[in-house]
Amino acid sequence: MAPIEPDEPTAPTVWRNARLATMRADRSGLGIVENGAVAAAGGRIVFAGPEADLPADIAGKSQVVDCEGRWITPGLIDCHTHLVWSGNRAKEFELRLEGASYEAVAKAGGGIVSSVKALRAAGEEELLAETLPRLDALIAEGVTTVEVKSGYGLDLASEAKALKAARRLCEERPVSVRTTFLGAHALPPEFSGDKAGFIAKVADEMLPAIAADGLADAVDGFCEGIAFSPDEIARVFDAAKAAGLPVKLHADQLSDLGGAALAARYGALSADHLEYTGEAGAEAMAAAGTVAVMLPGAFYFIRETKVPPIEAFRRHGVPMAVATDCNPGTSPLTSLLLTMNMAATLFRMTVEECLLGVTRNAARALGLQAETGTLEAGKSADLAIWDIGSPAELVYRMGFNPLHARIWQGRIWKGAGR
Repeated sequence: MAPIEPDEPTAPTVWRNARLATMRADRSGLGIVENGAVAAAGGRIVFAGPEADLPADIAGKSQVVDCEGRWITPGLIDCHTHLVWSGNRAKEFELRLEGASYEAVAKAGGGIVSSVKALRAAGEEELLAETLPRLDALIAEGVTTVEVKSGYGLDLASEAKALKAARRLCEERPVSVRTTFLGAHALPPEFSGDKAGFIAKVADEMLPAIAADGLADAVDGFCEGIAFSPDEIARVFDAAKAAGLPVKLHADQLSDLGGAALAARYGALSADHLEYTGEAGAEAMAAAGTVAVMLPGAFYFIRETKVPPIEAFRRHGVPMAVATDCNPGTSPLTSLLLTMNMAATLFRMTVEECLLGVTRNAARALGLQAETGTLEAGKSADLAIWDIGSPAELVYRMGFNPLHARIWQGRIWKGAGR
């Protein structure tokens, strides 16, 4: 399968006659600029602001694209996905419709363990082929950066296989990929009843090998009653620290085990889910600068009723991101636009919070805030151009994709790789 080529050359480009939502932290709200322009050269933004302030030397050396009054935002970022898997778990969906809980399905041998069996049996090429259509759906809505977790292999060979497939996604599609090692996701069948033994294997064998091979940009874990305790996750995080890798955490999704505070103690890039996080957890995250990643797809899919403490996050100034949590069991969701609508409707997040949540704050949740997520000079020229009247339309509408053009690293991508 050959990589997709851009429709346009890599010459310096100016997108003019546009309205910008820059998402810059030094501007209020969405950082809106009327009558704006964005210029890019060498894959980087060299100017983003009022068109009247565009330097003449930049304009004179660039090809010019008239945006005809359209809106430009940073390219969208999906900062929490489990995109690489094999098969599906539609049968479990039926079981939950009949009344089975997520915990009951997991204890009966379904859930994550069923995906482990399928992934272990699949080859790397098969995994790549199954994953690309999911990635294409995200790309078609303006996503330019995506995080991909492992966690369905649960042995070294299978975890490495999944991460290698994830790394290859950016060779096949015009998108930036960050990979996360999620070895402490569930207890594999061969370690039944021996959580301590498995955590030792993850921390002492699997994680160092994954790090040595450069397959992961971060380390994650699932801190929950049906997964691993705070002490068990702490052992994995200690190993991540020794390997020089930042951490993230699935925290407080089904109960409050203090996962948010644990993530904060380790200076985690993010803590994700957080439906049961208490005031102390929110306060700890704020002090640590840990991003709260909202995952309304999973909340909706498993019919959760406990809403994350959005007000507490606001009160303490915790940055909030929004992501699909695309996975086969609890959030088979491949639309970041719909995810924003869910965050607004189910969690009562504002339009501003949702849009910052898939741009600036999502970049921060991946440790990429210096690279992408806002429209400002020096950052990667990752843009999304929209046929909308106002940014609120990106959150308000469902089943509607107003993407006009997607720019990744300064190049215009259309067609299959759009």
